[in-house]
Amino acid sequence: MRLAFMGSPDFSVPALQALHAAGHDIAAVYCQPPRPAGRGQKETPCPVHQAALALGLPVRTPARVRKDTAEHAAFAALGLDAAVVAAYGLILPPAMLEAPKRGCLNIHASLLPRWRGAGPIQAAILAGDTATGITIMQMEAGLDTGPMLLRGTVPIGPRTTMPALHDALAAMGGALVLRALAENPPAVPQPEAGVTYAPKLAKADGKLDWTQDAAQLDRQVRALNPWPGTWFQAGEETLRLLAAEPAEGGGPPGTVLAPGLVACGQGALRLLRLQRPGRGPMAAADLLRGYALPAVLA
Repeated sequence: MRLAFMGSPDFSVPALQALHAAGHDIAAVYCQPPRPAGRGQKETPCPVHQAALALGLPVRTPARVRKDTAEHAAFAALGLDAAVVAAYGLILPPAMLEAPKRGCLNIHASLLPRWRGAGPIQAAILAGDTATGITIMQMEAGLDTGPMLLRGTVPIGPRTTMPALHDALAAMGGALVLRALAENPPAVPQPEAGVTYAPKLAKADGKLDWTQDAAQLDRQVRALNPWPGTWFQAGEETLRLLAAEPAEGGGPPGTVLAPGLVACGQGALRLLRLQRPGRGPMAAADLLRGYALPAVLA
């Protein structure tokens, strides 16, 4: 089948590799343009761009597509059977959505209609969901509103982290989109009930609020690392908290009850892995042998 693939981050790479390995004719790979990264701010291709080059596939990196009629014409000229979209990062206009014979299929990392939007994996962990999954959706103009073709479920356990869930969903997305292309299942409209939205995350979302209960803070740490990260103020320093777990204990929120144990609105949070500014990550027990936290954290 003649396809275009449209994606940018690590999440999208397994689907691109699965489509290529299955023998599909990938006429073009669309992804975000290279951007400055690292300490040297060197222009760096996104993960999908790098994967496409490794596979010998042609890559297109338009900065915008919504009003670029030349890009619309170039996309239509590819003569596609379908386009597969996975976290591309740009909104496709109707001219592009309608150009392939079978339209555009989206790999969305949630069980739609729950967690439409930009951060569905993190949102599912933050909310305490016990399961999430992948929905293969026929794209339309609305935000993740299109009819569903296939779904698969992944459990979320009490210690599931964002990286582990991300990788499981990415692998499932590649497998399910192959099935959708091969089987051409009927499209089923999304239910009108149960719609929730997962907004794009910002750095400020990682600030820990000790007045919340320990279970919620634990979910925040598991959901938001490695990005945007979770952090708190310890005197003049901002410390990143990379791993934690709920524990027994009580006291005024933010009070350090024992080395590495902090009182929350309900219960306490045991700090397991920390990072000081300009330093590497460390086990909290090791860091706190030579670093004293203030009596109360902000």
